[in-house]
Amino acid sequence: MLRSSRLRKTVCSLHYLLSKFFRMMSEGNMEKQTATLLKRTSEENEDSAERVQAAKRLKTEGEQPEDEKKFPKKKVVLLMAYSGKGYYGMQRNPGNSQFRTIEDDLVAALIKSGCIPENHGDEMKKMSFQRCARTDKGVSAAGQVVSLKVRMIDDIIEKVNEHLPPQIRVLGLKRVTQGFNSKNNCDARTYSYMLPTVAFSPKDYDTGNIAEFRLEPETLQKVNRLFALYKGTHNFHNFTSQKAPNDPSARRYITEMSCGEPFIRRNHEFAVINVRGQSFMLHQIRKMIGLVIAVIKGYAKEEVIERSWGQDKVDVPKAPGLGLILERVHFDRYNKRFGGDGLHEKLEWDREEEAIKAFKESHIYPTIIETECEEGSMVSWMSTLPIHDFDATATEVQDSKDDADEGNASD
Repeated sequence: MLRSSRLRKTVCSLHYLLSKFFRMMSEGNMEKQTATLLKRTSEENEDSAERVQAAKRLKTEGEQPEDEKKFPKKKVVLLMAYSGKGYYGMQRNPGNSQFRTIEDDLVAALIKSGCIPENHGDEMKKMSFQRCARTDKGVSAAGQVVSLKVRMIDDIIEKVNEHLPPQIRVLGLKRVTQGFNSKNNCDARTYSYMLPTVAFSPKDYDTGNIAEFRLEPETLQKVNRLFALYKGTHNFHNFTSQKAPNDPSARRYITEMSCGEPFIRRNHEFAVINVRGQSFMLHQIRKMIGLVIAVIKGYAKEEVIERSWGQDKVDVPKAPGLGLILERVHFDRYNKRFGGDGLHEKLEWDREEEAIKAFKESHIYPTIIETECEEGSMVSWMSTLPIHDFDATATEVQDSKDDADEGNASD
């Protein structure tokens, strides 16, 4: 009996130990299996996420042209110079191929060089395009600036210029902030106006001898005294079209205006007038010059200049567009804020100065001088000054005529 009892106890103990062993083994397997399952699920999820991301990348890359993958778009400014003869101004008129503009040729060159997609040509807002200043029919530029997004292809300036006519050149390129707008970020603009000095001759001077005319120093002093009257803030509603005297936008700020020393080209005497201001309205500069010429020649009294800033409508003549040049656009506030941040360059063009000067000497000045000498646009315009009535209040007739003459907007 005793032996049987001990045997039963031994069997029970062995059974208990085996049960405990198998239970522990089972629990260990379960934990291991659970860990394995969790790991497998996690790996599958990660793999799935990677497949989704890979699919997205493939889809995006598949939608992008090869050029965009290799050359991503960046916001830049282009420094431009052009001779405006033969063009209906700077600003493009989509759908109106009859009137060719500078931007028509620029956009075509950007497409042909691969800087922008072809479908951006019809909708320039797709490339965030903005010009700093519009220029009239026939007006030239030595320092125009446009902002846009382009593919940063290799040798971008050279490739764009390959598809431009010689009278339009891209002279410089700089990266700018994504929110940069060449028009809105511009603080001031500087224009010049080249004219034959015979424009300042007395009204009874024989214009058949314009090559013999030489400007007297006393006359030049008077010219600059009159131009100095424009400095400061004035109401220039009489120097543009369709601006009411009480329109706040007609008030413009002029910081500099003067005429330089005369020089001889093709046996004719010329001079250059420089004017700098925050912004200018349609025809404003040409009318500012036209009114001073009328005073110097004796068609109008000097007091007409200050009277033109008043409420009355004054008949202000508009000088020809041929000699007007956009010289510089200024970004002082932008340069102060971003020019020294280590990421962006100042929008100054000292390194391009020689190229700017060379372009003016080879394309802009010769065109103005040759056209003036051969066609006599200034002398022809001077013959219209007697029809203006500078003493009485003007009618709207002259403004309507001015608009019809141009067909395009200025700065």
